[in-house]
Amino acid sequence: MPADWIEHGDGVFARRYRSLDLNIGVVVGDGGLAVIDSRANHVQGRELARDLEGFGLPVKWLINTHHHWDHTFGNAMFAAADIWGHARCAEVLRTGGEAMRALVKEMAPDNAEMFDEVVITPPQFTFTSEVTVSFGGRQLEMRHLGRGHTDNDIVIAVPDADVVFAGDLVEQGAPPAYNDAFPLEWPDTDDALLALAGGVVIPGHGAAVDAGFVATQHEEIAEVARLARERRDQGMTPAAAAQQGGPYPEAVMAIAFGRAWEQLS
Repeated sequence: MPADWIEHGDGVFARRYRSLDLNIGVVVGDGGLAVIDSRANHVQGRELARDLEGFGLPVKWLINTHHHWDHTFGNAMFAAADIWGHARCAEVLRTGGEAMRALVKEMAPDNAEMFDEVVITPPQFTFTSEVTVSFGGRQLEMRHLGRGHTDNDIVIAVPDADVVFAGDLVEQGAPPAYNDAFPLEWPDTDDALLALAGGVVIPGHGAAVDAGFVATQHEEIAEVARLARERRDQGMTPAAAAQQGGPYPEAVMAIAFGRAWEQLS
């Protein structure tokens, strides 16, 4: 087994990178690898490619769990692979990728040159609901369960290993990120995820979890949605509503309520 990769099921691995506490997944098939997400820029993408060399197989498939830069800006380092993702993931990278690059450069000015090098590379193979891909004697079931962390989150189930890669629909070690989220729909999306979470669940960030963790986080996300409806009906602003508390820190609640207010409008 290559160093630092943890095998969570037969031929199904994940590696938790210190940068952004990001998880990368690998499914080993006959003659090739399917890799889940590509890291945040060309430098990290190259590092990932080197780290994958220990498997001794080429990367034939790359799957983006959603469009965010920390999961997709390494895509160009795997341009020889078939890159899969939700149709909206590809669309957002095509139409909004440069704005996302500008935003991350503003957030991390010391690393701006690193992001200048990125060649934004959307998935070429897309779907809108679900698709099963057979490769190397294995099957990957990719599903869009609904809007949640973004409008293009997908989960990747590996049925023969009982492992699900959940992307940022599940967050371990930090509160869920609501900046592009749909807080009122996220609970239903997590309901659908729970139906798939029989074994190991790999979140987009943090340690591997199980169905119990997903269920607890689902309750928190559902509470955010309930409080949003209740407090907006009471005439509160998102900031005032966040000051009243909730399952997550006030700053997170303010962002979540801001997004929820937009949905309720």
